[in-house]
Amino acid sequence: MDAARLRRATGADHAAVHRLIAVAFAPYVERMGRRPAPMDADFTAALNDSLVWAIEDDGRLDAVLVLEHHADHVLVDTIAVDPAARGRGHGARLLDRAESDARELGLSEVRLYTNEAMSENLTYYPRRGYQETGRRTEDGYHRVYFRKKISPSPFKI
Repeated sequence: MDAARLRRATGADHAAVHRLIAVAFAPYVERMGRRPAPMDADFTAALNDSLVWAIEDDGRLDAVLVLEHHADHVLVDTIAVDPAARGRGHGARLLDRAESDARELGLSEVRLYTNEAMSENLTYYPRRGYQETGRRTEDGYHRVYFRKKISPSPFKI
């Protein structure tokens, strides 16, 4: 693994987060026939509430993870890796971080969803221990839902 640093993203990262998400999701526009939802999302509140993790290397964001904390699970709202930084384990590192957040909160599940047109994800998430829980169309997006059961930490924050 390279020397990339995992850290909390802040409001100061707003432009870099949006740039990264745009470049990471651009290849899917043609496949989906529309812009993926994260490309049009406003992550200001998540950045201000410390719900975004970033992997930074040499001053540039290579990957981001946007989380939502719920009463019984952590939701991976968005996970994005710059195409130029793929293959370095950033996606796995960010999923590990989401699972750690869930444990630290005393939660036993991480949930996420992807678009069925993002076929790489449909094989990647199960390899990481996620189980498909359903498929449905929401807001015109054909989504595939996953969850992973984890052992919560005995020390809830």
